[in-house]
Amino acid sequence: MAEVVRPEKCVVAVDGPSGSGKSTVSRRLATRIDGVYLDTGAMYRAVTWAVLQAEADLNDPDAIAKIALETELSIGTDPAAPHFAANGVNVDAPIRGAEVTQAVSAVAAVPSVRKHLVALQRAIIAGHPRIIVEGRDIASVVAPDADLKVYLTASSAARAARRSSEDATDVKATEADLARRDKLDSSRQADPLRQADDAIEVDTTGIGIDEVVTYLLNLLNSKVSS
Repeated sequence: MAEVVRPEKCVVAVDGPSGSGKSTVSRRLATRIDGVYLDTGAMYRAVTWAVLQAEADLNDPDAIAKIALETELSIGTDPAAPHFAANGVNVDAPIRGAEVTQAVSAVAAVPSVRKHLVALQRAIIAGHPRIIVEGRDIASVVAPDADLKVYLTASSAARAARRSSEDATDVKATEADLARRDKLDSSRQADPLRQADDAIEVDTTGIGIDEVVTYLLNLLNSKVSS
């Protein structure tokens, strides 16, 4: 096992598409370095939940932005038990549901929503000495000065199998939905999903979670000790 790294200040950016293992890897890595964990995708999902609750038009960016700015988010960063609340309502379960999943790309594409949430994300990062941040634009936008930048990926079949196992959904339908979201997220005008030029790509297809975490810990060791 890699030696545990506990630098005074450490930011690790973990980007990649859905089903690549970002959440599990990031949470375990945060635990290994005695740090905290931030799921930025859940922030967009929480805002999407609020938008749906307000029955706003998903084709109306101004209405979406207004709700995003007015929504009070409570964000738990404990890697063992991360939690989210929106306007005082626990949304851990509903933000993972099909309705939010279908709508989140539209909400996340609104530039003013991204600007607002990126500011919140940077404030959270600044408030913790050691943090693992996962999402789609962490290395390129949110934390371009991160100590370690990683882009996790996997084959479309592996990603679909993982996600359908988590959600108890049909694999083929899940694979189609992941492809839909990938296309939307990578083609949006504001902060599209992409691998940062200086991010290290890690293909998790067929690799165990613990192996990936140990590999990243070794990378982090080399970064902070150089």
